[in-house]
Amino acid sequence: MEKMVILGGAKLSGEVEISGAKNSAVAILAASILVKGKCIIDNVPHVSDIDVLLDIIQGLGGSAYFIDKGTVEIDCTNLNKYEADYETVRRIRASSYLMGALLGRFSRARVGMPGGCDFGVRPIDQHIKGFKTLGAEVEVDHGFVDLRADKLVGDSVYLDVVSVGATINIMLAATMAEGLTVIESAAKEPHIVDVANFLNCMGANIKGAGTDVIKIRGVKELHGGEFSVIPDQIEAGTFMIAAAATHGDVTITNIIPKHMESLSAKLEEMGVIVEEYDDAIRIHMDDRNLKSANVKTQPYPGFPTDLQPQILTLLTVAKGTSLVTENVWDNRFKYVDELNRMGAKVSVDGRVAAVEGCEHLQGSPVYATDLRAGAALVIAGLMAKGVTEIYNLKYIDRGYENLELKLKSLGAQIARRTVDDNKSNAV
Repeated sequence: MEKMVILGGAKLSGEVEISGAKNSAVAILAASILVKGKCIIDNVPHVSDIDVLLDIIQGLGGSAYFIDKGTVEIDCTNLNKYEADYETVRRIRASSYLMGALLGRFSRARVGMPGGCDFGVRPIDQHIKGFKTLGAEVEVDHGFVDLRADKLVGDSVYLDVVSVGATINIMLAATMAEGLTVIESAAKEPHIVDVANFLNCMGANIKGAGTDVIKIRGVKELHGGEFSVIPDQIEAGTFMIAAAATHGDVTITNIIPKHMESLSAKLEEMGVIVEEYDDAIRIHMDDRNLKSANVKTQPYPGFPTDLQPQILTLLTVAKGTSLVTENVWDNRFKYVDELNRMGAKVSVDGRVAAVEGCEHLQGSPVYATDLRAGAALVIAGLMAKGVTEIYNLKYIDRGYENLELKLKSLGAQIARRTVDDNKSNAV
């Protein structure tokens, strides 16, 4: 097992290039199951979630592997299985997209519950509603979702709640269904647009992605082609917040500034200087003090839930009291205990966290509780006094490509160590 060791206090400075969007790439890899032909997908981040999904596709009879840095080749022409390996599926949340992709390909799918979670943790009721509307029979039993249909037929699906996963899954299942499918109250996230663009490049007929009404007219088959994944909005936001947290001066490149508008506006409200360029954003602080702010997560284009832990961490050292309201997930404040271990003053009541600004955080051993919480603890370590040791790095590795190497290139004093390493923790 490894730990990440950070000596806080260094101001980040320089330029960092953002990788492809993990949330987009995992959905596009699943969508490639629908394609009979070779897909060359560029700007794919090499993170553990991607490796797991490539393993799953290979296990289903497809060919899927990295052929170069950031480039994946997938050929699912000879894919011959509709049941994914349970133990592999339960390792990642994005495995839920296998339901829509396999159902669309075979009119049959048997997939373990995503990430090993039950309905109470990651509900898939809206996914199931969509599949049933298209004509599938759905049975959930012993941790598996079993889907089957004589044929899939387009229809109107109204989502009771805005759901990124359900929107993508229904879109996948409808791509080769008979007739027209209309998804109303659809999610609008950038990676939904990216998945639709990928499918359209391969011969699908999808319109309206990025709005709350998506129309999919089924086609008989999809062909191979080339596609490039959009930049990672959440990685970009993580580096923007890290720059502000260290009072640094960092230019974040290979991004789409429009995707960052909700974060940019909130950082400016807090006193951070944000300069936008065509495909880059510069963050710097001078000698300004951070101001408190209230943050409410919302579906896109609102403030992203995947940046909530990072912005809350920044608010721990802002002057005054801030309120952070989580409107997307039920239980996303597990990491707060770890921040409080570092001297933060955060109290949680249901979906609301009250953050009382303190003078500084103090380095401490802490444990990542999930992917974005892990990123938040890295930010906390960068701005804390003394040494911070972060454990459970498997969460961070799920979604960030070379995080510590990129931070080190900006001047961070950060390194990985094995837990039983007898050497000094100094970095």
